[in-house]
Amino acid sequence: MVPFVPQVQDDYTRKMKGLIFFRALFALLLLGSLLIFGFQHFDSTPVPSFLIIFGLCIAMLVQSVIYFLIYRRAPHAVWFAYLQLIIDSFMITLIVFVTGSFISFFAFLYLIVIICSSMFLFKKGSLIISMICSLQYGFMIILEFRGILPPINIESGFLASDFEINQILFKIVSTVAACFAVAFLSSVLAEQEKKTKKELLDLEEHVKRVEKTAAIGEMAAGLAHEIRNPLASLSGSIQMLKEEISYDPQHEKLMQIVLREADRLSRLVSDFLLFARPTVGNPVRLNLNSLLSETVELFKKDRTCKGAIELIDELDSNFYIEMDPGHLKQVLWNLFLNAAHSIDEEGKITIKLYSVKKTHVCIEVKDNGCGMSEETLKSIFDPFFTTRSEGTGLGLSIVQRILSVYDCQLDVESKIGHGTLFTLKLKQVAPLP
Repeated sequence: MVPFVPQVQDDYTRKMKGLIFFRALFALLLLGSLLIFGFQHFDSTPVPSFLIIFGLCIAMLVQSVIYFLIYRRAPHAVWFAYLQLIIDSFMITLIVFVTGSFISFFAFLYLIVIICSSMFLFKKGSLIISMICSLQYGFMIILEFRGILPPINIESGFLASDFEINQILFKIVSTVAACFAVAFLSSVLAEQEKKTKKELLDLEEHVKRVEKTAAIGEMAAGLAHEIRNPLASLSGSIQMLKEEISYDPQHEKLMQIVLREADRLSRLVSDFLLFARPTVGNPVRLNLNSLLSETVELFKKDRTCKGAIELIDELDSNFYIEMDPGHLKQVLWNLFLNAAHSIDEEGKITIKLYSVKKTHVCIEVKDNGCGMSEETLKSIFDPFFTTRSEGTGLGLSIVQRILSVYDCQLDVESKIGHGTLFTLKLKQVAPLP
C-alpha cells in the first residue's frame, strides 16, 4: 500500500543506473564499430548513413549523461522510464531505417528495448512499449513499400517495393509477434522477480522482528518477575489493612485507588511476562474456520466494537492448523482490537481466510481506519510502543512473540488515510482423519 518504500526505491535506482549504463555502453560499442568500419571501408562507406548513425551515437551518450544527472530528482519514476524507453524506440527505428529498413538486421534491438521496459513498467508498460515499437516498424516498412519513404543508399532489388506483398506482411507480422511475445514473457519474469523479492523482504523483516523480540524478552523476563513479587506483597498488605483498620471514607477511597492501580500493574506485568516468555501451550490440530468464526462472533459483542464497526468475514473452505487454541484466540483478538482502535467512529473490518499453495493458510485483517506512517510501521512491534494514550503498547508485541513459537509470519501494510492490512501466515496441515 505504501507506494515507494526504501527497498523499492533502492531497486528502482539500481535498475535505472543499469539502464543508463547499458545505453551508454551500446552507444560506445556502436560508435566504435562504426569508426572501425568507416576507416576500413572508407571509399565504400555511404556518408549520409555514416553521419546519421554517428549523430545518433553522440545523442545517446548525451542522453545518458543527462539521465544520470536528473534520474534521482525525477518527480514521477514511471513516467521518466516511459520517456526514456519511447525515445529509445524512436532511435532504434532510425537505426533500422538507416541500415536498410526492410533488410536491416538491427530490428532485434526493439526486443532489447521491450525487455528493458518490462523491468520498470511490468506487463502493462511492456505491452505499451511493444505496441509503439510495432507501429513504428510497421509504418516504416509500409511507407517504404509504397515508395513514400525510400531508405538511404539501398540498391534496387533490396527495397521493400521489390518484394511481394505477402513477404512484406510476413516480415511485419513476425516482427510484431516477436515484440509482443517478448513483452509478455519478459513481463511475467519481471513480475515473478518482483513477487519473489517482496517475499524475501517480508521474510527478512519477520526474522529481524523475531530476533529483536527474543533478545528483549530474555532481558525483560527477570525484571518482570522482580516487579511482580513485591507487587503481590503490596496488594496483599493493602487488603489486610483494609480489613483491619476502622472504616474511613477518605482511607477507603485511597485504598481502592491503590488496589485498582496494583491490579492494573499486575495485568501489565502478566502481559509483559507473556511477551517475554510465552508459554509453549498445547498445540492441537484445529479447524481454523470454526475458531475464527467463533472469535469474530465474540468480538462483535465486545464493547470495543462499539456496534458502529461492521465486521465482514470472508472465510474460504475448511482449513486445519496445529496451534494452541488459546494462543490463536489471543493473536486474533489482539489483531481485531488493533483494527477497531484505528477506527474513530463508524468503520469496517474485513477478515479473509484463504490457502496459499496448499501449504499455508493466510488470515487477513483489514480495516478502513486512520492508517499508519512509515515511521510508525517500523515500531509497531516494539514493546510499549503505542499511538493511543490509554494503550500499553504490548498487544502486537505479544502477537509477534506468540507467533515466533509456532514459526508463523505476520506482515503489515498501511498508509495514512487508507487503513491497515495485517496478513497472518500459518502452516496448513491435513484435516483430522
